[in-house]
Amino acid sequence: MRYVYRALTLLGGHRAQRVMGAATLVGLAATVAIGLFVVPPDAEQGDVQRLMYVHVPAAWVTYLSFGAVFVASIAYLRTGRIQWDRVACASAEIGVRFCALTIVLGALWGRPVWGTWWTWDPRLTTTAVLLLIYVGYLSLRRVADNPIRRARWAAVVGVVGFIDVPIVHMSVVWWRSLHQQATVVRPGAPTIAGSMLATLLLAFVAFSLAYGYLMAVRMRVGRLEDRSALPVSELSTPRARRPRPVQATAVNGSPHHA
Repeated sequence: MRYVYRALTLLGGHRAQRVMGAATLVGLAATVAIGLFVVPPDAEQGDVQRLMYVHVPAAWVTYLSFGAVFVASIAYLRTGRIQWDRVACASAEIGVRFCALTIVLGALWGRPVWGTWWTWDPRLTTTAVLLLIYVGYLSLRRVADNPIRRARWAAVVGVVGFIDVPIVHMSVVWWRSLHQQATVVRPGAPTIAGSMLATLLLAFVAFSLAYGYLMAVRMRVGRLEDRSALPVSELSTPRARRPRPVQATAVNGSPHHA
């Protein structure tokens, strides 16, 4: 665990952030260009299927983010190190945004295919519950004033709330669903054309880089926030806290330093 956090700290450096940011931009631009202009449209859904190249990777980053919250929460409960709470908080903030993006993109895809923006389908319903869980997680962090109590409560929710992630993924298998079943992460070979699969894997890499970049930036901001929250006495240098010289009075009444 210590080495994982050290790796995250190294990624938070300015040079690493610049490299990761540039790689993210290149990956996202390549995904958009190939997804729109190179890969052919789906035989049944047509061009609307191209939303897959952003919808599915957004869902993947949602899983990745909340998985990181789960691991960091366990690490905090085991070690009590506040650094792990910082990791969990940063990843939860990213995960909530990508989960909301997943729902919005799914609605845009579902409208022409299903004829409705929203239906209480098992996949959609469990994803909405997942979003509410982690919105509640972030809200809980604002309730407790004590940092230790806040971190402990959040860690428990971060562990328990992750239970919904495998439920979301398996919902299309366990229940009858309008949502199509998994085409990549599934038993057996992927049921998708080779060019589409290659573009989707490129999108996975690009979105994963985006997650890493956002995590590095958020971790750096979190460290600055923690530093600014320290008491003034802790930020003062030893020289600044050194007592001032005592003045004494000379015989003739004029002051001088002792």
